Amino acid sequence: MTDPATRLIDAEAEAAAARERLSGTLRKLQVRLNPRDLAKQAARDVADKGQAAAQASLDTAVRNPGAVAGVTAVAGLFLARHRLAGLFRKKDKPHRFKRNHEPGLGPKD
Repeated sequence: MTDPATRLIDAEAEAAAARERLSGTLRKLQVRLNPRDLAKQAARDVADKGQAAAQASLDTAVRNPGAVAGVTAVAGLFLARHRLAGLFRKKDKPHRFKRNHEPGLGPKD
């Protein structure tokens, strides 16, 4: 059996090693969880995903030009729907003998 002084020295050494490991872990966490670095990484991830989506869309458009033309035409018609509807509305014909005043109210009688 070991004497209490030796056990105490071993326990203190083990505690110091554990504190050092914990400090190292905390330093690593502080580096990894730095808000500025997290924001930069998130921005990079979003940019990468956006670029991948844009490339996939372009590849699809190259493979299916007819569908792209159709979608573009539908979008154009949707955006111009009010002007197009105005072309087909009945317009009031101007009356040739329209009176602009009430009879008996003035010199235009």
